[in-house]
Amino acid sequence: MNLQVPTRTRPLILIVDDEDDILDLLQYNLRKEQFDTITARDGAEGVEMAVEHTPDIIILDIMMPRMDGLEACARIREYSTLRTIPVLMLTARSEHSDHVVGLDTGADIYLTKPISLPVLLSQVKALLRGSSRYDTPPDLLRILDLEIDRDRYVVRHTGDEDTIRLARKEFDLLYFFASRPGKVFSRQDLLDRVWGRDVYVVDRTVDVHVRKIREKIGDEYIETIKGVGYRFVDALGK
Repeated sequence: MNLQVPTRTRPLILIVDDEDDILDLLQYNLRKEQFDTITARDGAEGVEMAVEHTPDIIILDIMMPRMDGLEACARIREYSTLRTIPVLMLTARSEHSDHVVGLDTGADIYLTKPISLPVLLSQVKALLRGSSRYDTPPDLLRILDLEIDRDRYVVRHTGDEDTIRLARKEFDLLYFFASRPGKVFSRQDLLDRVWGRDVYVVDRTVDVHVRKIREKIGDEYIETIKGVGYRFVDALGK
């Protein structure tokens, strides 16, 4: 499947927030950095704008009327043309559990308010550099009894018609592991290779994502190497 990529001279950023002062602040500073912006004031409108314009990045508040940011992010990820668009979530919530829920829903970065503009701009630029939306997707990956289709973001057990639903970073991490069976990666290796060197996330994020993947596909595929990190078992199960 080939994605239709809009012809643009500058990246387009969709900002979804119900606070006018936040919208104005972000628009002003992003345009100073030579980004084009469009805005929406609730999650439902944000989904509509994303479908219509296919932005390069979505900045998404969580606490909004009509549809909150978590549901909006989940809806966005249901569209094949939007699945790999980076999503940066903004929220007043700072609890670790909220952070995990946001990432599991499909967000790439989770920043808390009040917003640090230098950090936000740095993260936006990092997400643009790391975006894989313009890459040519590889063919279907088959390993052990798993079929992993990076083109359609689909995982299933061989011979099973039902697909296994993974959040975006869970899928990216699984694909990274499965395309390098038998190789051991430290948590820092995985953060650098899957999340990117310019994106700030903690080691615990890798552990959470590995746990979620195991819950969904089974425990036998990703091994914990004590004191080192993780590896995907090779075709011989060694």
